[in-house]
Amino acid sequence: MHISSESLLIILVVGLIAGWLAGQIVHGSGFGIVGDIIIGIVGAFIGSWLFPQLGIHLGTGIVAAIVNATIGALILLLIIRLVRGGGGGGWRWGGNWGRRW
Repeated sequence: MHISSESLLIILVVGLIAGWLAGQIVHGSGFGIVGDIIIGIVGAFIGSWLFPQLGIHLGTGIVAAIVNATIGALILLLIIRLVRGGGGGGWRWGGNWGRRW
């Protein structure tokens, strides 16, 4: 399988935007560039698998890809939050580095 550099750039940009949006909604801030990209790309895989299972088609294009990846990333973050036991203390991937409590 060969991915062109343009395709890779689009995947990274969609992942970054989707991860950042999901972080804003669930966490109140993003998770840093790398964290946002990882969350967004994993979210895109979740959305790409889940929506056809439910019979949902969002369309084609970059906006549909961002919406798909954002919803998938939201699902991922909510599952992580449920597994980790809710909110609060242990839920920090990117914010408050070096801050003393």
